[in-house]
Amino acid sequence: MSPAALAALHAAAFTFPRPWTEEEFCRLLARPAIFLVGGRHCFALGQAAAGEAELLTLATAPSARRRGLARAALAAFEEEARRRDAECAFLEVAATNLAAGALYAGAGYREVGRRPGYLAAPGGARQGALVLAKTLRA
Repeated sequence: MSPAALAALHAAAFTFPRPWTEEEFCRLLARPAIFLVGGRHCFALGQAAAGEAELLTLATAPSARRRGLARAALAAFEEEARRRDAECAFLEVAATNLAAGALYAGAGYREVGRRPGYLAAPGGARQGALVLAKTLRA
């Protein structure tokens, strides 16, 4: 997917936290540690270095939700992270995003920390995020 297509899908999927711009995707995709998995209706963007992977974002088009695409993109992220020698994966998710929390819990992610006031919410308020982790290799 092009940076423009990624930004358009991200904008359709997110109002909070704010969607990422085409320029932000361009900058990220230029970094060697960054990788993209998924397809036209759902993607996961991650990075892997020094034995760790981080899921930077996972976006699903609203019209394609509840079809298992996010679960498949998360599994593809984990597989690519393993291919890049990551032993564990981390991510941050808005504490109020119950659907994403359920997806990650179902995939074996566990809470390892909290970041109070980490995300800028609409209207200038701040909301907390959960830090989740999963071991990728025994």
